[in-house]
Amino acid sequence: MNEIFYLNGKLVPRKEAKISLLDYGFLFGFSLYETVRAYDGKPFRLENHLARLRYSGDRLGIKIHTALIREAVIEVIKANGFGQTRLRICVSIGEGEISPDLDSCEIPTIAVIAAEYSPPEREKYQNGYKTVLASIRRNSFSPVTSLKSANAMENMLARRDAKVAGADESFFLNQKGYLTEAAGSNVFIVKEGVLKTPPYESGILPGVTRVVVFELAAQLGIKIKEVNCRLADLLQADEIFLTNSLIEIMPVTVFDGKPVGNGKPGAVTHSLMKAYRELVFNETMEIK
Repeated sequence: MNEIFYLNGKLVPRKEAKISLLDYGFLFGFSLYETVRAYDGKPFRLENHLARLRYSGDRLGIKIHTALIREAVIEVIKANGFGQTRLRICVSIGEGEISPDLDSCEIPTIAVIAAEYSPPEREKYQNGYKTVLASIRRNSFSPVTSLKSANAMENMLARRDAKVAGADESFFLNQKGYLTEAAGSNVFIVKEGVLKTPPYESGILPGVTRVVVFELAAQLGIKIKEVNCRLADLLQADEIFLTNSLIEIMPVTVFDGKPVGNGKPGAVTHSLMKAYRELVFNETMEIK
């Protein structure tokens, strides 16, 4: 509870980090965020996260001060001194009038929140996640689905679906019945050695770790396709895994109460997990 946060130009103790009740991030969820993992004080793929944040800001009309945020991230990491750090970069359009008026917001609110991160136990990666289907559908036409916005009620409801079912994650289908993503991660399916993952048009977040998997698959000679997937593809998959910046690459061994493949993490998933951890080590160790 003694974390040090960054808020609007200052490093402040957690208890002193406060925003206005008229901040549009609080009132209307009109804000963006990025979740970054730092290994031994070194953030992984920070520039990719900042690029996505800047792109999303352009879409919403929120000015993103990339250099300022980059410096703030480094300051927060140093101030807290955690071995493993979970960082959340938050940028809202700022404080405005109580009656919705985006033009009344003049100065963005910028925060960097830090917490010590404990990754899932090794047994979780060995046994894999249990997953279910979310009870709600994604709208692939909504602009919010492609942005990492604080407007995440659907994700929270889907996480609750998983928790109620005794599972770790839940999958979204969109209004057409196509697979999109999980409540907090991108989804990959392996069938006969080929990787399949939903395309952006299905209504997914363009994940930073998702892009890394594309890079690694190319290096390992694993064929990968962006293709619309249906519920049957999940049920008939040889392997399934999830990706995000915190869990990295997580095998899925159970879907809807049934084993995925032989019920154990598969060879393709294992090879990508190994390659990902080697990449993290190489990239973070190069940062001085």
